[in-house]
Amino acid sequence: MHSTVDSFRLPEGVTLGVEHFGDAAAPLVLLVGGTTMLSWPDALCEALARGGRHVVRYDLRDCGASTTVDPEAPDYTLRDLAADAAALARGLDDRPAHLAGIGVGGMVAQVAALDHPDAFSALTLVGTRSVAPGPVDDDLPDHDQAAMGRRFALPKPDWTDRASVGEWAAAAAEVFGNDPAAARVTAERIWDRTPRKDPGHMLANHLGMVFARIDCGPRWRERLPELALPTLVVHGRQDPFFPLGCGESLAREIPGAKLLVLDKASTALPDSAADEVAEAMLAL
Repeated sequence: MHSTVDSFRLPEGVTLGVEHFGDAAAPLVLLVGGTTMLSWPDALCEALARGGRHVVRYDLRDCGASTTVDPEAPDYTLRDLAADAAALARGLDDRPAHLAGIGVGGMVAQVAALDHPDAFSALTLVGTRSVAPGPVDDDLPDHDQAAMGRRFALPKPDWTDRASVGEWAAAAAEVFGNDPAAARVTAERIWDRTPRKDPGHMLANHLGMVFARIDCGPRWRERLPELALPTLVVHGRQDPFFPLGCGESLAREIPGAKLLVLDKASTALPDSAADEVAEAMLAL
């Protein structure tokens, strides 16, 4: 399916890299990158567009084609990223949008829906949790330490070499139970779109490390019962980074939320699940 790559300039001067699928006059589904837009597979974007939606995926600040200043010392907060999502939704359509976030992008989506409820009509949260990076609440499962140990024991790639980054991403995917071949292709596409190849910029694009450096306060978990829009929580049963209990907790704490567990998925959305996830999103 044909897509259009574009940019969107926010009022405060930040430019976001965006990609459009489907009819621009159709209801908007806005996909928050986690951190780059390529966190969202082409197959899902195309399935949603076939379902009669205008699908827009975008890069967060300091990633992909969005404004990149200094990902090692960002001058914005999680609340700013949430405001970006609301401003983008309002700028693209005069109707409230279906907002979806994956991974750390799911944290952005939760805060955006809480802080800017008039901008959104539905919410989808994929492979995420209700607390910011850092120490987890006692009742939530933390990262699987064995998997994390194997993941961080992998030799670091040569960030200036596309093939090296691809091989590293494939090895990391294997540790986490994702498809290594798909991860390699995605990593190489992300590498191509990263404006500079130094470790700071690459870590922001490939690992979302900027989230360890921005202010993610105050807590928002206790506000989840305020959400009054149809919500879908999608989570891979095999996810060792944000284990399934994180998704189950979100589904319990957001009123009326539906939970879709992908039995064979881990941290990434596999192409094989695109139609199932799209069907559930379109039903909201």
